[in-house]
Amino acid sequence: MTRHHHPDDQPTLTKNQALVFGALSRSDSPLTAYSILDLLRDDGFRAPLQVYRALDKLVDFGMVHRLESLNAFVACRHPGCSSHETAAFAICEDCGHVEEFAPDEAIGQLRQWAKDQKFKLSKTTVELRGLCEACQSAA
Repeated sequence: MTRHHHPDDQPTLTKNQALVFGALSRSDSPLTAYSILDLLRDDGFRAPLQVYRALDKLVDFGMVHRLESLNAFVACRHPGCSSHETAAFAICEDCGHVEEFAPDEAIGQLRQWAKDQKFKLSKTTVELRGLCEACQSAA
């Protein structure tokens, strides 16, 4: 069963998990596992598997989200997530900024569709791709 992260229920992280979460928290944009590996080489990371193991646990804890379309990861910046099985992101294709948000009404409709179709949902990730306001203004 997936463990969920709650602000009051901070899981105890291993050294590697803490380092990976720190790298993601400091980043202004999503990071791939290989980007994380490059950032953490001086901290003893030598193999992608070390990064992937830490990322898997952080995703399980609900502290990190995987952006499917980018095959990259971001630290959860939306503590009010209605559910960590559901994540929604607006991704700027120009500057790479990612905004996490909770589209509760749309998610409700998707869940209702799944229920009506007798489709058992395990995870829902919504990704909007386009240009953020700053990049539109600069164009």
